[in-house]
Amino acid sequence: MSSTMTDRDTDSDSDADAASVSTDDARQLLIDLVSTPSPSGEERAAAEHLVEFFEAHDREVWLDEVGNVRAPADDSVLLTSHIDTVPGEIPVEVEPADEADVEAEVAEETGEDVLWGRGSVDATGPLAAMAAAAVSTGVSFVGVVGEETNSRGARHLVEDRKAPDAVVNGEPSGTTGITLGYRGFLSGTYVATSESGHTSRPEPNAIQHATNWWTRVESAFKQDEYQPVFERVTTKPVAINGGVTDDGLSVEATLDAQLRVPPALDIETVRETAEAELEYGTVSWAEPIPPVMESPRTEVARAFRTAIRAADSEPRLLRKTGTSDMNLYAGAWECPMATYGPGNSDLDHAPNERLSLAEFDQSVAVLTRVATTLTGGEN
Repeated sequence: MSSTMTDRDTDSDSDADAASVSTDDARQLLIDLVSTPSPSGEERAAAEHLVEFFEAHDREVWLDEVGNVRAPADDSVLLTSHIDTVPGEIPVEVEPADEADVEAEVAEETGEDVLWGRGSVDATGPLAAMAAAAVSTGVSFVGVVGEETNSRGARHLVEDRKAPDAVVNGEPSGTTGITLGYRGFLSGTYVATSESGHTSRPEPNAIQHATNWWTRVESAFKQDEYQPVFERVTTKPVAINGGVTDDGLSVEATLDAQLRVPPALDIETVRETAEAELEYGTVSWAEPIPPVMESPRTEVARAFRTAIRAADSEPRLLRKTGTSDMNLYAGAWECPMATYGPGNSDLDHAPNERLSLAEFDQSVAVLTRVATTLTGGEN
C-alpha cells in the first residue's frame, strides 16, 4: 500500500492513464467493499481495499491523514463518495431478483441479481461505481470518511486541495436521478439548570424549561403542510436528558436538536430564530452545513442528462430533504456539481438494504460517459 501522505496537494495537477475496468471487476469491488464492515470511525479496512483496487490499475493513490482515499488524476471532474456506513449487520449475499422481491428499477426489467448488505445503497454502491468509472476514464477520485457523523473527511478535503473543475458526489439517486439540491443542517444542545424543590411548586424546573423552549422553536418554524418538505425548516429533537443532580440541590437538563434548512433560507437566520425563543438556559451550536441548490443548466447536469438518455432512460432532477457532503463542496468550491449513484434512497440505513447489480452496472456506464464528456472526450 502507498504510504500515508500529509503534505501533498497535487490533486489538480496529476494525470493518469485510463485503464478499462470490466463489469466483473467492478462488481467484485462492490461485493468486497460491502463485505467489509465500515461504520463511521472504522473505515480503514474498506479504505485499504480501495487503495489496492487503484494500485492494481496503476493509479497513484494514498491515504491522507484523516483516512480519505486520494487518487488524483485529470481534475476536469472529481468523483467522490463516502466510505463509511451507519452501523448494522445485514448478511452479505447475492440473490436472484425474483427471490429478493425487489423494487429496484433495473432489476424489475431484467431479473438481474441483487446484492444484500449494509452500505450496498448508502453509499458503498455509489462509491464502487465511482471508483470503477474513475479508473476507466482517468479522472480524480476521493473516498471520504465520516460522512454519516461529522463529515470530517469532506471538511478536510476542501481545506487540503484545490477546487476541481467539476464534482460528482456519490449518493443513491437511482440510475436516472440527478440530485441538485440538499437542505442544510444545524444541530445544537440546550442546557439549563434550576434549583431543586418539591414537585408541588408551580415554578418550571430545568426539564420543563428545555421542553418549553423546544415547543416554541417548533411553533416558530411551523409551516403550511402543503408546502414541499424541501422548502421547509424541519425541527427534530434527537435526545433529552435531565434529573436531580447527585447532591440533590439542582435539576439539570440537556436537549439535543437538529434543524434542516432549505436553500431559500440561510443558517444564521434559522439559528437567530431558534435563539429568539430562549427564555431560560443556553444553547450551543455545532458547525453548520449550508444548504445547496445547483442549476439544472450546468455542464455537469447536462452531461448527466445526455448520459442517461444514451442508456434509453429519462433523467429525473431531484431535491433531497437530507444533507450530504455535496453541501460542503458547494460551500467551498465554485464549480458545477451534482450527486448521483445507484440505489433506492428509501433503503438508506434500512434493515433490508439491497442493490440491483444491473442497476450498479448501468450507473457505472452513466458515470463513465459523464466523466468522458467532462474531460472533453467522445460521448
